[in-house]
Amino acid sequence: MASHRRPKQPSRTRVTVLTATAAAAVALSSQAAHADPKPTKNEVKAKVDKLYHEAGAATEQYNGAKEKQEKLEKQIGAIQDKVARGQAELNQLRSGLGSLAAAQYRSGGIDPSVQLFLSSDPDSFLDQASALDQLTAKQAEALSKVQEKQRALAQQRKEAQDKLSDLASVRKTLGEKKKKQQTKLAEARQLLNTLTEAEQAKIRQDEARASRAAGSRVELGNEVPASGLGAAALNAAATRLGKPYVPSATGPNSFDCSGLTMWAYAQAGVNITRTTYTQVNQGHRIGVSQLAPGDLVFFNGNEHVGLYAGNGQVLHAPYPGAYVRYESMSTIGSIYAAVRI
Repeated sequence: MASHRRPKQPSRTRVTVLTATAAAAVALSSQAAHADPKPTKNEVKAKVDKLYHEAGAATEQYNGAKEKQEKLEKQIGAIQDKVARGQAELNQLRSGLGSLAAAQYRSGGIDPSVQLFLSSDPDSFLDQASALDQLTAKQAEALSKVQEKQRALAQQRKEAQDKLSDLASVRKTLGEKKKKQQTKLAEARQLLNTLTEAEQAKIRQDEARASRAAGSRVELGNEVPASGLGAAALNAAATRLGKPYVPSATGPNSFDCSGLTMWAYAQAGVNITRTTYTQVNQGHRIGVSQLAPGDLVFFNGNEHVGLYAGNGQVLHAPYPGAYVRYESMSTIGSIYAAVRI
């Protein structure tokens, strides 16, 4: 006889577990369908290059703050030396004023009419009175010098205090720019670490190959330098081809962009300032059509600089991970200004 027993129903707990499992599976498959694909090596390289450019801009801002800090420190040191010398002079003046006061007391400690009455030698007394008048005049002159020196010292101390306040502000800015620079470089490293070792090695090889090719195959044409100075600076920079970009480095074996231009002109016998923000104000401005080998070309809102080498090429230190090389101006960015030293 066939059984008519009803099939056993699944428990409420079992139904809940099965439902949750099914929902999770649907969610995972949905996420997989909509997840962003892993960026390619070229996409990562483009993002890394952008971060390196931003780090380069932060480096120039850091260099500018550091240059200002060093200048302020020198100014403060000079003012403090001046204050110390002035204080010594003031002490000496006060000492002289005290000696004059003591002499006045010894010569004129009692009323002059009484001294005349008591004096057995009126002529001698009159001589003493004349000397006393001269002493009083000297004392007044000395007092005037003391007051003048005190005013000068007060002004110098205020100047030093103002410079110290400026220095504190600059040091704060310095820390902020350094942090920004390091943050951009850390982000670039994190992006690079998403690639395989082989992909990272390929990027490094491509950078090195580009630098070597720029040094050996670039066509510079036959443009004439504007001056012997510009030619000497460009020739000096050319000896640094293949040297690595390092933030805030000024050579001779590593450089940032303005560190290279400063070093190159120093080899030519001319000292120029440290950053793009100050180098752009040296020499005199020229139009892009007037560029000659050795001139400075500034890019991207004055955040980058290189030496014009001829035929539309610049010799520059590009960004972290790259090397000193020739590169077409058209690939670097927008031209901000051109300067002839």
